Amino acid sequence: MFDEFYGLEARPFQLTPDPAFYFESVTHRKALSYLGYGLAQGEGFVVITGEVGAGKSTLVAHLMATIDPVGLTAAQVVTSALDGEEIIHVVARAFGLEVAGHDKATALGAIEHFFHEEARCGRRCLLIVDEAQNLSIAAIEELRMLSNFQLGAHPLLQTLLLGQPEFRAMLLDHPELEQLRQRVIATHHLEPMQMKEVQPYIEHRMKRAGWQGNPSFDPRVFAEIYTATGGIPRRINQTLNRLLLLGAVEERAYIDGAMLDQVLGELNEDGSIAIVSPQKQNASLRSPSTAVPETDGVAAGHSDQHDAPVAAVVLDAMLAERDAQIHELQQAVIELANAADERHEARQAAYAGLVEDISRQIAALEGQLSEQDRTVRHALTMIIEWIESDEALRAAA
Repeated sequence: MFDEFYGLEARPFQLTPDPAFYFESVTHRKALSYLGYGLAQGEGFVVITGEVGAGKSTLVAHLMATIDPVGLTAAQVVTSALDGEEIIHVVARAFGLEVAGHDKATALGAIEHFFHEEARCGRRCLLIVDEAQNLSIAAIEELRMLSNFQLGAHPLLQTLLLGQPEFRAMLLDHPELEQLRQRVIATHHLEPMQMKEVQPYIEHRMKRAGWQGNPSFDPRVFAEIYTATGGIPRRINQTLNRLLLLGAVEERAYIDGAMLDQVLGELNEDGSIAIVSPQKQNASLRSPSTAVPETDGVAAGHSDQHDAPVAAVVLDAMLAERDAQIHELQQAVIELANAADERHEARQAAYAGLVEDISRQIAALEGQLSEQDRTVRHALTMIIEWIESDEALRAAA
């Protein structure tokens, strides 16, 4: 409805992933760098995590739109709670393989044969597993076993795992996933967008839908949207959908703060505020009537009961952020160490090549000197013989 009213060619804030509307925030740019590095290795696992609606699926859709299908065969799986045997059959179907019955060995054989055929045709295989937090430990281990398939010394499968923060925690801490952790070559946690990115994000999507400046936005609206949504792209999309719908219903060409407040109020009333703004919902637990002096023991205890869950949520968020930063620092240290090793090996190789080249030049010079020495000796011998022959002739005369 609102797209027609505002003359848009498409709905700019649809909730389904669309690579045409991809916006490269700072965190998405980092994620693409890690993905590019990981895919260049052609093996192991790449892990991307983030909150619900952080843009993981859109990121992968954008990535796949930029990859040449001639050299890469990709399959995507969106998981539910699958066990070890079920995930094998799901992977087979994702690559277009028909496996009769539910025999795991037959499915594995079909998958391995398919990987070998693709490798012989010069194509790599990439498996994208979305919602990986739903997988059982057994299913994750089966994915690791699939990464063992090789043709000679070349791995046949690379896997990209997308999941919510709990998957990241499970991957880091679960004792049965140590072997998988050793095969993770790149990982990144998608953070919310920064406040300064909200306006460019909204305008980018509007322009991709044919926006010509109608409606216009009060600049303060963008900061308020960031506060209400926490910078999560899907929450922003949900809010903008309702905001533009309100603008179309009321035939408004200017979106202001009052309209945004009305939309947020409606989202709160219909229960969607938990999706759009958890902070606002937590704040609503403490109405003005509960703000009583601390000297009132009973009332103060009641207020603490409300504050405790909020404090726990804040603490969990801070700990998760700390863990994310520690892990990224660890990855950076590993990559720097690898880069240093590569530079050292390159210098050693260059030094060895230089020494070998100098040795060849010295050998060549020694050969030339030896040849010159032989030439000089031969010339001196001839001169001496000529002198002696000349003296003999004169004596005979």
